[in-house]
Amino acid sequence: MRKNAKKRSISKVLAGFRGALVAIFAISGVVNILALTGALYMLQIYDRVLSSQSIPTLVTLSILAISLYLFQGTLDVIRSQVLVRLGAKLDHRLAPLAHKVTIDMPRFGFSLAQSMEKGRDVDTIRNFLGGQGPMALLDLPWMPMYLAFVFFLHPWLGIVTFAGAIVLSSLTLLTEILTRRAYNATRQAAMERMSIADSNARNAEVLKAMGFASRALLRFETANSEHLVQQTRTHNIGGTFTGTSKVLRMMLQSAVLGLGAYLTIQGELTAGAIIAASVASARALAPIDMAISQWKNVVAARKSYKRLGETVAEMPDQEMLVELPAPVGNLKVENITVAAPSTGTVVLSDIKFELTAGQCVGIIGPSGGGKSSLVKAVTGVWSLVRGSVRLDAADLNQWSDDALGEHIGYLPQDVDLMDGTISENICRYEQDPDSNMIIEAARNAGVHEMVMRLADGYQTELGANGTALSAGQRQRIALARALYRNPFLVVLDEPNSNLDAEGDAALTRAIEGIRARNGITIIVAHRSSALIAANLVGIIQNGKLVAFGSKDEIIQSATEAAPAPAVRAPAS
Repeated sequence: MRKNAKKRSISKVLAGFRGALVAIFAISGVVNILALTGALYMLQIYDRVLSSQSIPTLVTLSILAISLYLFQGTLDVIRSQVLVRLGAKLDHRLAPLAHKVTIDMPRFGFSLAQSMEKGRDVDTIRNFLGGQGPMALLDLPWMPMYLAFVFFLHPWLGIVTFAGAIVLSSLTLLTEILTRRAYNATRQAAMERMSIADSNARNAEVLKAMGFASRALLRFETANSEHLVQQTRTHNIGGTFTGTSKVLRMMLQSAVLGLGAYLTIQGELTAGAIIAASVASARALAPIDMAISQWKNVVAARKSYKRLGETVAEMPDQEMLVELPAPVGNLKVENITVAAPSTGTVVLSDIKFELTAGQCVGIIGPSGGGKSSLVKAVTGVWSLVRGSVRLDAADLNQWSDDALGEHIGYLPQDVDLMDGTISENICRYEQDPDSNMIIEAARNAGVHEMVMRLADGYQTELGANGTALSAGQRQRIALARALYRNPFLVVLDEPNSNLDAEGDAALTRAIEGIRARNGITIIVAHRSSALIAANLVGIIQNGKLVAFGSKDEIIQSATEAAPAPAVRAPAS
C-alpha cells in the first residue's frame, strides 16, 4: 500500500446513487398509497354499491380500481427494473476495485479463497438488489400508513393489527440476532472448504503421482460436511422464523375478520369495513413477513457492503500522483526491514546497498536466508516495515502501480503465465502493443526461434498457467515479459532453474544486453551459471546482507573462508 496516498471511501465511489435511491423511495411511497386501492374498493362495494344497487357506480368504481391497479403495477415494475439496473451499475463500479484487491491479497498472505470473496461480495449485493429483499425494506417505512387506515376504520382493529406488527417485528429482531452468528460461521466454513478445494486443484499432479488424492478428498469431505452443517443451521433458523411469521400473519388476518364481525354485530362497523380492514392489515404486515423470509439475504448483502466499504477505504487513490521521469541513474535500498505478510515474521533486517546504471548484482546465500524476500521488497510486491527503496532518489510510493511497472521487469521464482496468447503475455496485456518490441523482447530472451516453430507462433494460446509449454519454455517467455520495452530495473529470481545450456547462454546474453543499455539487474541464483554477466555479488544469510562487493572479491573471500576438506589417513 502506498504510504502517502489519499484514501478512498465507498460513498465517493458510489456518488450519484443517492439520487436514484431517493427516486426509488418516492416510487415506493406512491406504490404503497396505491396499494390501498383494494381496501377502499371493497369498502365502497359493500357499503355503497350493495346498498344502493347502482350498476353505474359499480362500473365507475371498477374502472377506477383497474386503472389504479395498472398504475401501481407499472410503478412496481419500474421500481424493480431500476433496482436491477442500480445493481448492474454498482457492479460496474465496484467489481474492478474488488478484483484489484483480489489480485493484491495473495501477496499479503491471504488465501485464494479469501481473495476471491471480494468478487463474490459484489455479486451478493447485485443479486440482492435484483431480488425481493429491497422491496420489503422499501415498503417497511410505509407500514404506519396502513396502521393508521385500520385505526381509522376502528380503534380495536388498529390495536390488534399494531400488536401483530410488534410480534412480527420482534421475530425480525430475533432472526437478525440468530442469523448473524450463523451466517458468520457458514461463511468461515465456506472459505475453509474453498481453500482446501483450491489447494487440491493446484496440486493435482502431485496428488495423482504420489497416490494421496483419496486423503486429500477426505480432507475436503470433512470441510464440506462442516459447511453443510453450518449452512443447514442457517437455513433452519430462516425457515423456522419464516414459517412462524406466515402462521402468525394468517392468524392475525382471521383475528381481524373475527373482531370485525363482532363489531359489525354490535353495530360499530360496516360489512365493507371488515373486508377493508382485513386487506389493509395484511398489507401492513406483508413487508415484515417478507423481510423475515429474506433476512438471510439482507444480512449477507449488509456484510458484503461493509466488507467492500472497508476494502475501498484501504485502497489508495493514486490519481493525484505526479508523473515522474523515467529512472536512469541508480537504485538505492536504504536500511529496509521486511516481514512475511502471512505471519508477520521479520525475514530481512537493515538491508542497505546501491546500484548504478549498467551494474548487475547476483544475490546468493543459503535457502531460506531471505533472497526472494529481498526481490519482492525491491519490486514493491511486499510492503516494507521500515526503510525505503528508491529509483533516482524517488521512493517507489511516489509512482502509481502502472507507471512503476513500466520501469520494472520481474521474473518470479515460480513462473505462472497468464491465460492468453504468447504475445499477450510478453506485452503484459497492453491494449495496443508494439509488435517490434514483442519480438525484440523475445529475441533478447532467446525464445523467438522457439516461438516461431509453434504452429500459431506468437498467437499460440497458452491456456491456464501456460501448461501447453514446458517449464523451461515458460521461464524463457516470462523472461521476455520482464524484458519488454527495456525496463530500467530487471529483477530475476532463480531465472535459470529450468533452463538448459542453451537457455543459460540466452540468459547471460540478456543480462549483458541490460547492462549495455545502462539498465540495472538483480539476480537471485543458486547456480553459478546465472552470475556470468554479473559484476557484483551480495550474500544474504539469516535475513542479513553479510557481504556486498565485486564478484571476484566476494567469491574469492567465500572460497578462502570455506573449510578445507578433511584428509583421511591411508589404510594400513
